[in-house]
Amino acid sequence: MTTMPLRNSVYEIIKNAGSMTDSELTKALIKAGIAIPEDEFNKTLLNLEIYGLIKVTWLTKDERRIEIAVKEAEEDEIEKQNRETLEKEYEAGFPGVGQEEEIEE
Repeated sequence: MTTMPLRNSVYEIIKNAGSMTDSELTKALIKAGIAIPEDEFNKTLLNLEIYGLIKVTWLTKDERRIEIAVKEAEEDEIEKQNRETLEKEYEAGFPGVGQEEEIEE
């Protein structure tokens, strides 16, 4: 039952910082009055990463960088716009064809 509020607290700290190392996150949690065992800390980070909320990368053998994950929906929107532009350019290569189809509809 404490997992959900703990996960939310960890996410909020990371979100406010933008990115931080795991040791900085541990210090921020202690400062906030949250002391958790290392295995629970790692499990919480893994859950947040699985949900796509954070991204964890190794900086050194003993240090990880934790940052807010970029939303894929934003990337998908850009890809959608690029695809639509390419389709319009392709259709423009056939003058008159696209216009006749629009009139029929």
